[in-house]
Amino acid sequence: MKDFLPALAKRLNRNTTAHDNYRRIYVPEGHPLQSGPKESLRVNVLFQHIQKMLSGSTAVIAETGDSWFNCQKLKLPEGCGYEFQMQYGSIGWSVGATLGYAQAAPEKRVIACIGDGSFQVTAQDVSTMIRCGQKTVIFLINNGGYTIEVEIHDGPYNVIKNWNYTGLVDAIHNGDGKCWTTKVRCEEELIEAIETATGEMKDSLCFIEVIVHKDDTSKELLEWGSRVSAANSRPPNPQ
Repeated sequence: MKDFLPALAKRLNRNTTAHDNYRRIYVPEGHPLQSGPKESLRVNVLFQHIQKMLSGSTAVIAETGDSWFNCQKLKLPEGCGYEFQMQYGSIGWSVGATLGYAQAAPEKRVIACIGDGSFQVTAQDVSTMIRCGQKTVIFLINNGGYTIEVEIHDGPYNVIKNWNYTGLVDAIHNGDGKCWTTKVRCEEELIEAIETATGEMKDSLCFIEVIVHKDDTSKELLEWGSRVSAANSRPPNPQ
């Protein structure tokens, strides 16, 4: 064994991907978040801008997954509504929840944060949102798969077929009702999209597809996923 481990170490290729991604994504607390010109958008930057959108006349809905962990960090102003669901793990619930909340509280503008995998489960509810004339802002976070499942147990089953999400919503809209869609890939485009959604298109349903790196995830999800993975791998208890 004494000779085996050094010999094995020489044959292994060092994998620095996870460490590099963590250094790229992680921002120490107390340090300002700054993006370079046209730099790929980071999720933590996205939620910094969502924080600025919140007021007593808004409500936040966070889908199960990394959106939940990021929305937990938001400082909700007095009167700002919220609906967060995590522990039951019902992916896709937030699209229907967004529809119901916006219909029940028309005085508030709902801001929904939904992952691409979850959206694919219940995307058709957008049709009813448009029919009802809702003015929700949906941030569709497109990172190419079930990120929360990747952090628990990775495998090819966590990769999903990428959709043209804005094209899908445009097809559902079909020119009937008020609906506006856009794709953003950097902070500059995000700022412009939010200005349009809260200005010219404030009375429309606004669907903003946010394209981010597949490994861009919060440190809270990384920690939670490792713990769930450890719990899932325990041997069965005969009792």
